[in-house]
Amino acid sequence: MSKKAPSEDEKFLFVDKDFLNSPMAQADWSAKKLVWIPSERHGFEAASVKEEHGDEVLVELADNGKKVTVNKDDIQKMNPPKFSKVEDMAELTCLNEASVLHNIRERYFSGLIYTYSGLFCVVVNPYKMLPIYSEKIIDMYKGKKRHEVPPHIYSITDNAYRNMMQDREDQSILCTGESGAGKTENTKKVIQYLAVVASSHKGKKDSSAQQSGSQFAYGELEKQLLQANPILEAFGNAKTIKNDNSSRFGKFIRINFDVTGYIVGANIETYLLEKSRCIRQAKTERAFHIFYYMIAGAKDKLREELLLEPFSNYRFLSAGHVQITGQQDDEMYEETMEAMRIMGLSDEERIDILKVCSTVMQLGNIEFKKERNQEQATMPDNTAAQKVCHLQGINVTDFTRAILTPRIKVGREVVQKAQTKEQADFAIEALAKAVFERLFRWILARVNKALDKTKRQGASFLGILDIAGFEIFEDNSFEQLCINYTNEKLQQLFNHTMFILEQEEYQREGIEWNFIDFGLDLQPCIELIERPNNPPGILALLDEECWFPKATDVSFVEKLMNTQGNHMKFAKPKQLKDKTEFSLFHYAGRVDYNATSWLTKNMDPLNDNVTALLSSSSSQFVQDLWKDTDRVVGLDTIAKMSDSSMPSASKTKKGMFRTVGQLYKESLAKLMTTLHNTQPNFVRCIIPNHEKRAGKLDAHLVLEQLRCNGVLEGIRICRQGFPNRIVFQEFRQRYEILAANAIPKGFMDGKQACCLMIKHLDLDPNLYRIGQSKIFFRTGVLAQLEEERDLKITVVIIAFQAQARGFLARKAFAKRQQQLTAMKVIQRNCAAYLKLRNWQWWRLFTKVKPLLQVTRQEEEMSLKDEELQKAKDVALKVEAELKEITLKHTSVLEERNALQEQLQAETELYAEAEEMRVRLAAKKQELEEILHEMEARLDEEEERAQALLVDKKKMQQQMQELEEHLEEEEDARQKLQLEKVTCEGKIKKLEDDILVMEDHNNKLLKERKLMEERIADFSSNLAEEEEKSKNLTKLKNKHESMISELEVRLKKEEKGRQELDKAKRKLEAESNDLQEQIADLQAQIADLKAQLAKKEEELQNALARLEDETAQKNNALKKIRELEGHISDLQEDLDSERAARNKAEKIKRDLGEELEALKSELEDTLDTTATQQELRAKREQEVNLLKRAIEDENRTHEAQIQEMRQKHTQATEELTEQLEQSKRVKSNLEKAKQALEKETSELTIEVRSLTQAKQDGEHKRKKLEGQVADLQSRFNDSEKQKAELGERCSKITVELESVTNLLNEAEGKNIKLSKDVTSLTSQLQDSQELLAEETRQKLQFSTKLRQAEDDKNSLQEQLEEEMEAKRNVERHVSTLNIQLSDSKKKLEEMTGNIELLEEGKKRLQRDLEAANTQFEEKASAYDKLEKTKNRLQQELEDTLMDLDNQRQNVSNLEKKQKKFDQMLAEEKSISSKYADERDRAEAEAREKETKALSLARALDEAQDSREELERANKALRMEMEDLISSKDDVGKNVHELEKSKRGLEAQVEEMKTQLEELEDELQAAEDAKLRLEVNMQALKAQFERDLQGRDEMGEEKKRQLVKQVRELETELEDERKQRALAAAAKKKLETDMKDLEGQIETASKGRDEAIKQLRKLQAQMKDFQREMEDAHAAREEVLATAKESEKKAKSLEAELMQLQEDLAAAERARKQAEAERDELADELSSNSSGKSALADEKRRLEAKISQLEEELEEEQSNMEILNDRLRKSTQQVDQLNNELQTERSTSQKNESARQQMERQNKELKAKLQEMENQVKSKFKSSISALEAKVAQLEEQLEQENREKQASAKSIRQKDKKLKELIMQVEDERKQGEQYKDQAEKSNIRMKQLKRQLEESEEESQRATAARRKLQRELDEATEASEAMSREVNSLKSKLR
Repeated sequence: MSKKAPSEDEKFLFVDKDFLNSPMAQADWSAKKLVWIPSERHGFEAASVKEEHGDEVLVELADNGKKVTVNKDDIQKMNPPKFSKVEDMAELTCLNEASVLHNIRERYFSGLIYTYSGLFCVVVNPYKMLPIYSEKIIDMYKGKKRHEVPPHIYSITDNAYRNMMQDREDQSILCTGESGAGKTENTKKVIQYLAVVASSHKGKKDSSAQQSGSQFAYGELEKQLLQANPILEAFGNAKTIKNDNSSRFGKFIRINFDVTGYIVGANIETYLLEKSRCIRQAKTERAFHIFYYMIAGAKDKLREELLLEPFSNYRFLSAGHVQITGQQDDEMYEETMEAMRIMGLSDEERIDILKVCSTVMQLGNIEFKKERNQEQATMPDNTAAQKVCHLQGINVTDFTRAILTPRIKVGREVVQKAQTKEQADFAIEALAKAVFERLFRWILARVNKALDKTKRQGASFLGILDIAGFEIFEDNSFEQLCINYTNEKLQQLFNHTMFILEQEEYQREGIEWNFIDFGLDLQPCIELIERPNNPPGILALLDEECWFPKATDVSFVEKLMNTQGNHMKFAKPKQLKDKTEFSLFHYAGRVDYNATSWLTKNMDPLNDNVTALLSSSSSQFVQDLWKDTDRVVGLDTIAKMSDSSMPSASKTKKGMFRTVGQLYKESLAKLMTTLHNTQPNFVRCIIPNHEKRAGKLDAHLVLEQLRCNGVLEGIRICRQGFPNRIVFQEFRQRYEILAANAIPKGFMDGKQACCLMIKHLDLDPNLYRIGQSKIFFRTGVLAQLEEERDLKITVVIIAFQAQARGFLARKAFAKRQQQLTAMKVIQRNCAAYLKLRNWQWWRLFTKVKPLLQVTRQEEEMSLKDEELQKAKDVALKVEAELKEITLKHTSVLEERNALQEQLQAETELYAEAEEMRVRLAAKKQELEEILHEMEARLDEEEERAQALLVDKKKMQQQMQELEEHLEEEEDARQKLQLEKVTCEGKIKKLEDDILVMEDHNNKLLKERKLMEERIADFSSNLAEEEEKSKNLTKLKNKHESMISELEVRLKKEEKGRQELDKAKRKLEAESNDLQEQIADLQAQIADLKAQLAKKEEELQNALARLEDETAQKNNALKKIRELEGHISDLQEDLDSERAARNKAEKIKRDLGEELEALKSELEDTLDTTATQQELRAKREQEVNLLKRAIEDENRTHEAQIQEMRQKHTQATEELTEQLEQSKRVKSNLEKAKQALEKETSELTIEVRSLTQAKQDGEHKRKKLEGQVADLQSRFNDSEKQKAELGERCSKITVELESVTNLLNEAEGKNIKLSKDVTSLTSQLQDSQELLAEETRQKLQFSTKLRQAEDDKNSLQEQLEEEMEAKRNVERHVSTLNIQLSDSKKKLEEMTGNIELLEEGKKRLQRDLEAANTQFEEKASAYDKLEKTKNRLQQELEDTLMDLDNQRQNVSNLEKKQKKFDQMLAEEKSISSKYADERDRAEAEAREKETKALSLARALDEAQDSREELERANKALRMEMEDLISSKDDVGKNVHELEKSKRGLEAQVEEMKTQLEELEDELQAAEDAKLRLEVNMQALKAQFERDLQGRDEMGEEKKRQLVKQVRELETELEDERKQRALAAAAKKKLETDMKDLEGQIETASKGRDEAIKQLRKLQAQMKDFQREMEDAHAAREEVLATAKESEKKAKSLEAELMQLQEDLAAAERARKQAEAERDELADELSSNSSGKSALADEKRRLEAKISQLEEELEEEQSNMEILNDRLRKSTQQVDQLNNELQTERSTSQKNESARQQMERQNKELKAKLQEMENQVKSKFKSSISALEAKVAQLEEQLEQENREKQASAKSIRQKDKKLKELIMQVEDERKQGEQYKDQAEKSNIRMKQLKRQLEESEEESQRATAARRKLQRELDEATEASEAMSREVNSLKSKLR
């Protein structure tokens, strides 16, 4: 058997078994005694032992044959070839460094990079891509155990994942190794495997996999998890000498899984970012990738925004642009930007990140120089600083001042200190490092936020640790100490877990073993680094030195040597090159550390002036980066470090910041606790060479890494136990040869057999242990057993080879002997032939010998007779069989005829069925056309559905925000619970203190009793002291009662404490998370406070404005009063002038002649009276001023009239345009009439689905409300508990305070007694001391209580602040609204006052303003009419728009229905095609059956002819017998017989050929029949596939329809809401109309009275002035209301978007109607014509509203009808689906029947072949075959009959369904007619509306005519007024 060749990926996973089992290698190993010896070049070389001389051994190298003497201790044993390339190195029998290195090397050269070493998985970097990470390999490792598949990172990951799922235990995978060893790549592979295996997006995997080829299919969360890596690599990876993509930070990726095993989130923590790489790199190295990506990939605009320059311009990029082979920086830039986009970072955030990166590089370009005579640094060129400040949003001068002369706090003073050039450079570099580190932390936080946004709760997690391995360099600094410290902890974890597993297995197997914790081996070194005190470790001493002012690195090292100099893991360097050097002994070896600049690294100082600037930057992003500037180590601490003058100043900053060592120690402790709580899996990555070459392995480098990675440490631990273990069966099978006679024959248990074998082998009991299922050996034992086995096998094989060779030699010898005898016989025969060859008698004998056969003729004749008799017997038998066959044949023919009759009847039925099918096809086409129309409608509806989907997404976002709000509340609740736990802990402490206090109290009480007894002795002498003692006894009783009560309470509280302890244990785990959440809440509170501050500023501004307005108001009131006084004087003057005018008119005629005399007299009087002249001048001035004011007002009125005219013209143009639009709309309405009918039917269908979706949504809403109620109840419970605890604390504090007060009083009394009684002074002093101690304890207790109360109060205050912040915001809003309303009222009052002033003015201007007011009223009336017309037109447009929308919906639904009909038609046509093909196939089958029948007939004829031939044959035989009987001429008869025989044989052959031809024809017919059947099956399969495809398409369309219906339901609900709002608005309008009517009536009465008073000019002027003032006020109110309505409409539009636009329009219409109401009231008061027009408009509006209501009702009824139709259609679809399922089941049955037919045909073929072989000899087999065929044909006929019956039934069912569909179509036609009627009604309504429009136009014309009349009257009035004014002037002149 040839073995299957391994595939490409299997070559890199599986070991070649032929190599393992090669006998040559086994022979070499056993013969040469191969061992390992150390080699400088290869690490270890193979050699064979030749001689041993004491401690030295002579060895021959295996490669070149050289002989070398080696020390015996340097030799290491070699494993047998069986263990070559072993997958788990723990299985090696010789566990040593050489064997481990050899195994890794052999596997690496074979392409096997993964190897197990116990718990470790060792990975060697191949430096090339291997095909072992494909999806095929992932599938291979899914769900497999570790021993079932070869070593791989996938196996480690899968086992961790399965253990997590099965055991519900958190897992961790620890990847460590040097830079370039492949840690990051392996972590990527782990995440990739988990993203495939544990993805929650598996449903779409197949489809996406087909599209993407070899790409994996991931969900959104998994994509983000994978995309987090490129972002972190861009900002945290760099090119180094060893690695092109080296991670310069450690990370712990925590992937959370839910209970079902799906990924629900992730979290990434980082360690030890190498931030110094920002500022300096080696020659061939690079800084972090992001700098190169940004410079290479940023486009022009972004480049200008980021102020980017070429690579060579940046000082921090020391090597310029170092290119990485196989990687383009611009492409990587695009990848990182895309990854950021996937992680949810906005464009602004990305630009801010790049700005920060650009600032880091620009900081390097800032150059400082020394001044000539001073050390002070200067900045000659500040261009780079300007760029930095521009990017960071800070001031340049402040920045330069902060760097060159920063402010430093010295003692209590703040001093500006000049910086040197070195200090400035250090500050810039530190700032660059800090900026980049904070940016990296911010990005990590955002990535974690994106990865942990799912709402599902993680049940367990799997952590992946990617951290640098142990490092030993020439110069090891603080970073190497931290890395080596972490590796010590990780190695301790490995040692602990490894041997725990080993010892668990020993316990399982029942082996005696003393427990050894190898993790304790590393504890001394770990304690040396991390111990806090007694004596302090390295990190603690470093932190201590950081606080001392004079501390330096040298003092730190000296202190370390003094405290830890005698430690076993600490050593001083042998050659002290520097005073800052010391050494540590790690598990991987000795490491020399150099402590230069450790103090600065530990403190990580920054210029706090610059950080303060950055924290107040104008960029919000930069502010977020520099939030925690309080924790920064400032320049003052650094100054104190160097300044010795202030020794106590260091204490001021203590506790303000934390050192790098402290932070790293805490983060490492957290990491180790999480790792201890998980089940760890270890991966050790190894770099094979520093040249990055594939296939090369540096032995010394690998050995060094194996030591550092802990692999050799693990092997050392393995040696302590029993690393080699074999199952009993395998041990017996392999090593039974060594103890052949020890095991008796027969069955024996494996354990017993192994015990007997080991006894026989005489092994030392210390070398092995026998367990329950395995036998365990120490290292090297199996190698000895292998050697003994090889020796035994060699002995056996040598004996076997000897036996085999002897057997082969004997066989060859016998063959040679036979060949010799044969040669002799041949030689003898040849010699005899040569003698006889020429002898004459021999020749004669050879010629006569053939003629001697004539004597045997009689014998031949007898033989022939026997043959004839046999032939006769056979013929008789054949005749009998033929008779039987003929009888059967006749019966078969009769049955066949009956079957043919049945077939004819069925064909007739089939013809009828076909006719029915044709009819159905026609009906189906009609229905398909309907369906196409419906599909077209559906397409149009889909567009609307998309818009609704957008709205739905918005609603979902709101829901998500609500859920986030709920989560925040839950977080707050959990925080409160945590606070409760802390309070309870404090209460417990207080209770303990109370117990102590009670003990002290008891002691004091005893002492007090003694004191009271002594005081009783002195009571006779001291009456006052007795009274005091009585008081003390009373107090004592009170104390005792209090103590008893406290004891009872203590017992209760102890019980409560036990319960709280339980709760505490549960809640401790949640405390950390809640603290983080508290921090987030505090940040939110800060944001809210900022918002509150902004709101308060706005309030203050508003109050200031109000104050200004009130001041203006007071000034205006003052002016008004002055003007009123002035106006009253003017009015008196006017009255007097009017009286004079009247008198002058009467006396005018009489005094005409005496005017000249009066003038002369007046002139004389003017000369005499100067006072009258002054009065006249004043009056003239006043009149001039009044004229000017009147002229100004006339101008303004004229401007207003012109504006009104322009508006009127615009309105008329708009009306004409609207009329044209209405005409167009009419035509569109007529066209859309038919579309409405179809739309309504689809709307009903969608309404039903919408109602169902609504019910589902309501159920979900109820569930959510229930959850919210539960959460609120929990929150209330927690608050109640908190309140109860607070009350308890307060009660306890009150009681304690009372106790303390009483004790204080007792102390005072005791002191008074001590003064009087000298003998009791000592006792009193003791009691006072005890009391003092009690008071101290009570004070401590009270302080603790106060602290607890403070904590509680602070937490309550936080909660209350949050709640108050919300309430304050609401209060501010309400107060602002109140203030706005007050301001409005004040404004209204102001307007009222202004109106009064205007009234005063208008009284003076009555004559002129009367006509103007009339004109303005007319114009306003006209404007109001135009406004009403515009509103009516707007309402018309809105209704038309609604109609258009509904028509669009109906047309969309019709299109969808048409598409659906088309789909149905296509499916029906396809089904008809398949039915036709089926009919054709059946017809062909019938033709083939007729052919088969004709062939059967031909067969019968051939059989008849054959019978005739057989009869002739018999006759001929009879003749032959006669001929034989007549033996006249023997020779002639023989010849004739031979001739006749030949002729008969020829005839028989001809008959055979004919039979064969007939059989060939039969076979051909059967083959054709089989082909037809195969074709039928193929067609049926295609038909079923097409049906399935169509079914799937139908189901998808059905789902889409359901979705659309749901969306339409939401639309309907919105429309219903809008209708309800419209109805409410309508009701409001009706009430307003009623009010208007009442106002109209009152206005009409006022109008009548005004008409009466119109005769008088003065009354007219007053009325017009009042009306003008009302109009102005109404206008101002309308404007204010309009503004408010616009604001509200905008806010509503922003909140409710498109769905509530109609509502806003309705509200606007209502407000406009109110404005119209006011204007109409004014119009009615002025004009009676306006009243009639308003009444008409009111009636029209009411009619229109009633019509709209009727339309709404009709639409609702239509919607209900459509719903009914939708239900019917869904029922029909369900019925059709059921029918399809039945048809599928019948088709499956048909397929099974056809398969049976195929099998039967195959059997028939086989039988036919047998017939062909047997017909030549026998006829029985042919007849039986024919009988079988007939039976099979009968069965086929029966099956076909059944199928036809089933098809007939299905056709009948389809007929019934078609009838139902026809009925439905008729119903739909009726409904269409109804819709047509409705459309006609709508046309009639449109005509009515047009009539109303025409009437409104006529009314507008009338209004224009009235306006013209008013203008004429105005002109006349103005002329009259001018005439009057002239007369007045003339009179005045005369009076003068």
